[in-house]
Amino acid sequence: MMPKAKRIFIIADVSSKGVKIYLNQMPKLAKGLIRLGHDARIFSYCDALKKESPFKSRSLSKRFYKSRVDNLIAEQIKNYKPDIVYVSFARVLDCETIELARQTAPNAVFIGGDGDPWPKLQKNRIETAKKLDILTATNDGEFLQDYRDAGLKNCVFMPNMCDPDTDYRYEVTEDWKTDILWTGTTKHRADTSENFREKLVTELSKRNNCSLYGCFGRLQIGGIDYLYAISGAKIGVNVNAYGPVKFCHSDRLTQYLACGTLVMAKRFDECDLLYKDKLHLRYFDTYEEFFDLADWYLSHETERKKIADAGMQHIHTEFNSVKIAGYMLELIEKGSYSARWT
Repeated sequence: MMPKAKRIFIIADVSSKGVKIYLNQMPKLAKGLIRLGHDARIFSYCDALKKESPFKSRSLSKRFYKSRVDNLIAEQIKNYKPDIVYVSFARVLDCETIELARQTAPNAVFIGGDGDPWPKLQKNRIETAKKLDILTATNDGEFLQDYRDAGLKNCVFMPNMCDPDTDYRYEVTEDWKTDILWTGTTKHRADTSENFREKLVTELSKRNNCSLYGCFGRLQIGGIDYLYAISGAKIGVNVNAYGPVKFCHSDRLTQYLACGTLVMAKRFDECDLLYKDKLHLRYFDTYEEFFDLADWYLSHETERKKIADAGMQHIHTEFNSVKIAGYMLELIEKGSYSARWT
């Protein structure tokens, strides 16, 4: 039996880039664990590798300095003696990293979290996951099935989380106010055949009072400006780059809901078990349906704000970092967790 107050060692790539300061899920997870009465420490693999290596090239850094970082992780684990090691699939981390960590902490539970689609296309991802006791992912469809097919037994859906202390609707100046917001690319590097997003965003680019970031040569947005942009938008658009995979959602969807815009999301399998249509957000299936709904809500402010407010309240209550951290601990203790979608 693990002690009541647990020590959790989190291995992740926590970007030091200012634009990503509010995007990373790991500080949110650590905060949730701490608020539940536990201790959590984050080891940023990418930052440690940059510190050890004089090379800017990731491949050269990995070749000559990765072992130093792995040994540094082992040394920290030896001194910290964690009950749980959480692995967030840092880019250079691999099987050897986990094997060395497990040798150093043989009694710890090793759990990983995958927030990316197409694990087969992520180098060493599935092989590394095989070294874990439990794998969680932000889907319960074909991407998680790839792990099961590879022989992983404990594969469980775990949704993205928000931090209501920072992820909420801000009072913003007129400069941030817009009708429709899109952030991100229109093509995923793993699937260039998908064109729904490109068609939709191309039409948005022709409309007045639509704010687009990170596409068609436009600058990305990040940091507090990202939260301001969501807060100032009447409608935030979310379209996955992949098909309607069960429960599969991006952290963008969570952030949009948390910051109080009316989210319009392309439907994905069993999405209503997470967020209900017409109550927390609006789903659409086709290009034409999106624009019909968007135009209607832009001319019906009371109805738009009612759903936006309900979506923000729902995500703050049901998907905050304390709640998700609690589900993770319940999963470790009992082998499963109880939520409205399980």
